[in-house]
Amino acid sequence: MTETKIVVITGASSGMGEATAKLLAKDGARLVLGARREERLKILKSEVEKLGGQAVYGMTDVTDVAQVEALAQLTMQTFGRIDVWINSAGIMPQSPLADKRIADWDNMIDINIKTLYGIGAALPYMNKQQAGQIINVSSVAGHIAHQNSAVYSATKFAVQAISESLRQEMAAAQNNVRVTVVAPGAVNTELLSSVTDPQVKAGMAQFYDSFAISADRVALTIKQAIDLPADAAWNEVIIRPTNQIG
Repeated sequence: MTETKIVVITGASSGMGEATAKLLAKDGARLVLGARREERLKILKSEVEKLGGQAVYGMTDVTDVAQVEALAQLTMQTFGRIDVWINSAGIMPQSPLADKRIADWDNMIDINIKTLYGIGAALPYMNKQQAGQIINVSSVAGHIAHQNSAVYSATKFAVQAISESLRQEMAAAQNNVRVTVVAPGAVNTELLSSVTDPQVKAGMAQFYDSFAISADRVALTIKQAIDLPADAAWNEVIIRPTNQIG
C-alpha cells in the first residue's frame, strides 16, 4: 500500500504533482519531490510532513538529464529504493500553427516528451529490485487533437507511445515493473499560465471556468493506481470532468 512506498514526483511544486504529494502524505508515504522552484518545494516538504509523510526534495529541471539522474540518486541515498516514479511535469502553450510560436513548440517538446529522462533514471533501480511503477501524466490531448493543440497533442501522443512501448518491454522482461498513464481532461492547475497566445488563452480560460475539476481528483486516481495489487496494473486511465465532451 501507499504507506510502504518510496515515491518520486517530478513537477511536484504545483498542480497534479503537488496534489498527489499531499494525498500520499496522508498515508505516511515517503516522498522525493522534484521541481525547479525551491521555495515551493520547501513549503510542500513542510506540508507533507504536517500531513504525516516524509519528504526530501531536489531542485530538478526535467529537461536536464543530469538533474533528473541526481533526483534518482537522492532517492536511493535517502530511502534505498524507488517504488514509484511519477512524471508529472508539463506545459500547455497552445496556439495556431500559423503563429509559429517556435519557443513554445520547443519548450513543449523539451518538457513534455522528456518524460523519457525520468523513465531512464528510475529503470535501472527498478530492474535491480524486480519491482516498481512508472506513472506518466499525459492528457486527453494524447488521444484527440483539436485546432491550436497540434504540438501539445503531439507531445502527449508521444507520451502514450513511449508508455505503451515501455509497458511491453517490462512485461517481456518479467521484472514486475508496472506502467500507468493518467490522461486528464480539464483540471485546475497552472497549465493555463503557460499559454502565450492571448486569444487562445481567453477561450481556454472560459472553458476551464465552466468544466475544470480539482487536481485532487487526478491525485486520487494516481493513488488508486499505486494501491492496486502488484500483480495487476492500470495501464491507462482517462479522467475527465463529467460534463466535458471533448
